[in-house]
Amino acid sequence: MTEHPVRAEPTYTTLRELIVSGEYAPGRRITELELSERLAVSRTPVREALRVLAGDGLVRPEKRGVAVVALDEKAVHEAYWVRAGLEALTAELTALRQRQGELSPAALHRLRTQAERTDELTERGDLAEAVEQNRAFHRMIAELADNAIALGMLDRIWDQIVVSTRESLHGQRYGERTEQVGEEHRQLIEAIAEGEPDEAARLARAHVLTTLATNNADARQGVEGTR
Repeated sequence: MTEHPVRAEPTYTTLRELIVSGEYAPGRRITELELSERLAVSRTPVREALRVLAGDGLVRPEKRGVAVVALDEKAVHEAYWVRAGLEALTAELTALRQRQGELSPAALHRLRTQAERTDELTERGDLAEAVEQNRAFHRMIAELADNAIALGMLDRIWDQIVVSTRESLHGQRYGERTEQVGEEHRQLIEAIAEGEPDEAARLARAHVLTTLATNNADARQGVEGTR
């Protein structure tokens, strides 16, 4: 019994990665037996991992096993607004820490380097990798905020959004936002570097909500294309 938490944690991490990466698509039904055979572990850590994933909003219980959650349009909209609020908070806290002299020059350099990496990938048209690096950029800001609760909530919201909006995240309009995304990142970094919490929060919130508007436009375009 004492080894259960130790074994469940890597099982949780692996299952989460399989879901977030798209290996198990939204709506896919999976059973404890299937997962235990695939991961070569007993059903106990699988059961515990699925319980945690259900709490994360990534799976829901079914009569047999679980199903990967697909957020509907309203829930995605709500998730983006929550993300916007959390990212505004973490940007504000990070800028406040900079004002108070708590951030090192190396930390700001890493943030700039991450933004440049994201820009390069987007400009090359490698949108799948750019999306991953974009998430890493925003998570870096959340880490610099030094608020574990906000970081944990952001991770869960990001996962839910990625699973339910994979196609729009890699859509044409995201690629068309290349220059705009890069400029928004640079402005956000500048506000943080200057120690301007209010401006950093405003920019972070606007950045997320612009992404939401872009994804909504992609979704509408897709619907019109099927008529």
